[in-house]
Amino acid sequence: MSTTGPAVLPISSAQSVESQPPAATPAVLSFLSHLTDSVRNGLSQRRPWAELADRSAFSKPESFSDALLRVRKNYSYFRVNYLSVIGLILAFSLLSHPFSLLLLLGLLCSWIFLYLFRPADQPLVVFGRSFSDRETLGILIVFSVFVVFLTSVGSLLISALMVGVGLVCAHGAFRVPEDLFLDEQDQASTGFLSFLGGAASNTAAAAPAIAARV
Repeated sequence: MSTTGPAVLPISSAQSVESQPPAATPAVLSFLSHLTDSVRNGLSQRRPWAELADRSAFSKPESFSDALLRVRKNYSYFRVNYLSVIGLILAFSLLSHPFSLLLLLGLLCSWIFLYLFRPADQPLVVFGRSFSDRETLGILIVFSVFVVFLTSVGSLLISALMVGVGLVCAHGAFRVPEDLFLDEQDQASTGFLSFLGGAASNTAAAAPAIAARV
């Protein structure tokens, strides 16, 4: 009588795991980290607020050209303070209009997560339809135009910027800059673009795949 060996249970090999594209979270975190560092470094260059609001340093300019010269000198010295004031006015305007704030945040998140930091080899799929990078870019541009120009967001931002720039120009025109001294390094780094230059360079370093999409 032939004996049969014990039944051998079939053992399945390890299931192949599909390689998943790298998540965009590390790129977003790196971008936010670089942006935070740039903003912190910029704010560290601000002047004392007591010096900005020194009443004894205010006087009426003698002429329009004198006012322009004062604005240039004061902006070179108080540029971080001025930009902080404009940013606070923008933030207050948006916080006082929650609907516009939500629209702007939705637009920003759409650009960040649907285009800028989305893996290039992972198409956007909505309701079973796949969208290419060009189609996604076109939709985001149309959405941006709608939010900025066809809602209250655009007028709110323009109004807040005008108020902020008006306050900065008024302060710069009436603040006597004779007691302000700029170092050579400070004079070389004046201007709005130079203030945001570090953030822009860090953004380009954090998202190198953006240029390949266009």
